[in-house]
Amino acid sequence: MTLLPCALLTDEPLTLRNLPRLADVDSFGHLLNQLGVSTMIEGARPEDFGRVMTMRASRVTSTVAPYDIVRKMRASILVLGPLLARAGEATVSLPGGCAIGNRPIDLHLRALEAFGAVIELAAGYVKASAPDGGLPGGVYTFPVVSVGATENAVMAAVLANGACILENAAREPEIVDLCRLLIAMGADIEGVGTSRLVIHGRERLHGATYRVMPDRIEAGSYACAAAITGGSLDLIGAEAADMMAILAALREAGVVVEEHKEGIRVSADGRLKPLTLSTAPFPAFPTDMQAQFMAMLALADGASVLTETIFENRYMHVPELARMGADISVNGRTAVVRGVPKLVGAPVMATDLRASMSLVLAGLAAEGETQVNRVYHLDRGYERLEEKLSAVGADIERVGDG
Repeated sequence: MTLLPCALLTDEPLTLRNLPRLADVDSFGHLLNQLGVSTMIEGARPEDFGRVMTMRASRVTSTVAPYDIVRKMRASILVLGPLLARAGEATVSLPGGCAIGNRPIDLHLRALEAFGAVIELAAGYVKASAPDGGLPGGVYTFPVVSVGATENAVMAAVLANGACILENAAREPEIVDLCRLLIAMGADIEGVGTSRLVIHGRERLHGATYRVMPDRIEAGSYACAAAITGGSLDLIGAEAADMMAILAALREAGVVVEEHKEGIRVSADGRLKPLTLSTAPFPAFPTDMQAQFMAMLALADGASVLTETIFENRYMHVPELARMGADISVNGRTAVVRGVPKLVGAPVMATDLRASMSLVLAGLAAEGETQVNRVYHLDRGYERLEEKLSAVGADIERVGDG
């Protein structure tokens, strides 16, 4: 998702390979169409697992990202920086997305202001404009690490008139992937992979063909599927270097993790060991894996302690897991998961993307049938989930479209 708005930064074609088939990708493509970007999707090559999308913004026909689209997907805010850089102005609705707590965009706006943008908030929209001739550049230090704000700021900076410096920038692999794509398009970025990024603005960027990185959260989720069922999976294409904290936690829980030339093999046999985990920005344990690990640890031999430091309302899956027999208590940002001998299938309700996956994981290991409702959340972040799980022995099917 992070790479798609880069199409707005050039009038030449941008081709992304290995692009997953996700609802969010389709939604973002629709948003880009609204802004004047043509999109063409092809099937995958043998070396790619996903689709190939070619985008071209010969000219930006609109600088308004409307509420009807943006409310469905928080990532839509990422058109703000590229539109501002390319067209000198942008009007973007305040974002929607998963209901996992308060996620303000103030850091996005402060970074853009530090680079010289003028920001207004009116009627639920962010209106940003650059001085005549573009953003002059500047320095911004993030008070807390923010992946989305780092992404927006970097994309705004690549066409600035001067140097833009970001201190305490996010270091997630997805940020590195974004910077590598921008460099392939002609951007000048120093410090990739560190918390200090120096971007020297260019007059223009050119097109490129780029292969999207594997999804480390998807890979981690399937690793949890092997762990919770006492099974074994080969995660072909997974990059261990991007998942060190996830793999370390799996090993600590007693899961066997082996790296090989094609990816990662994960296998488990017997009850898992309890863990003490705290989510934090990369390279620490990711918040997007907290729910999946909670489901896995619900069957561990002992009590685990999970602390969520990123989002304040990311335990909405707890009551649903409890319906299946999990023993979990929450106090503020900390959850204590006391392992139980078994889980029992039940009707449950998904509340957000990662919570949905946690319920699927619990259902894979539970006795009897589990019905997960509102699975449309899953389609935002997992490609052909039931097909992939069925292929490795799961008894899973989609009933209807809810």
